[in-house]
Amino acid sequence: MDLNGKVAVITGGSSGMGRATVKLFVSKGAKCAIFDFNEEKGQKVVEEVGADNAIFCQVDVTKTETIEAGIAATMEKFGAIHICCNYAGTGNAKRTMGKNGPFPIEDFKRIININLIGSFDVARLCAEQMSKNEPYDRYGGRGVIINTASVAAYEGQIGQAAYSASKGGVVGMTLPIARDLAVIGIRVNTIVPGLVATPLLMGGAEEMTPEIEGFLKPLASQVLYPQRLGLAEEIASLAEHIVENDYINGECIRMDGGIRMQPK
Repeated sequence: MDLNGKVAVITGGSSGMGRATVKLFVSKGAKCAIFDFNEEKGQKVVEEVGADNAIFCQVDVTKTETIEAGIAATMEKFGAIHICCNYAGTGNAKRTMGKNGPFPIEDFKRIININLIGSFDVARLCAEQMSKNEPYDRYGGRGVIINTASVAAYEGQIGQAAYSASKGGVVGMTLPIARDLAVIGIRVNTIVPGLVATPLLMGGAEEMTPEIEGFLKPLASQVLYPQRLGLAEEIASLAEHIVENDYINGECIRMDGGIRMQPK
């Protein structure tokens, strides 16, 4: 799929990997709908790329009605949806049985609702709109969905039961969704990042500083090669390639510098 002239819904598009993807896609001629709950940051990204190229939709991926409203606004503004990139997500660190008792079940459910169910909800509703697109090639291609998992799906650390379960679910649903949507020409893939320099890892900061880099150096030293954190722009570049390479389908692609996470 050629990004030029296409429309992408990007959850978590106000910061980190989502923000980097919005900026890259717009530079390639795409229009983007930023689905996020942080209006201030979202509007700032819109200002950076231009109001003709992006809109902000205040979306909580755990609330279907806000997703539906965001999709309606996207269709009104741009007239179609061709790409869905799901970056919205969060995590926590709690042992199954810790010194304060068992893992609070509501905290477990919250992570599943955001990372797994939220990703599926956005994907299914975007797929509905993609199904209405005129094919862009002779094979009936109509859209691309890219979800985001984590290496924790495979090597979850101590305290990551909820996070790993949510990301393992994203990995597990990739092929079935790809099979479901093949008949209407929608490809489905998942990016599996390792340690990426995003606000989630950098204590809310958008940009790396020498101080943050020094603090995170022990984490970076676990990476096989190169021994540094991944960059949001590198994840965005992989998303671009997945969109443009029509033979990548049903795949979960690790992007982690070869790291294999240890128990802690």
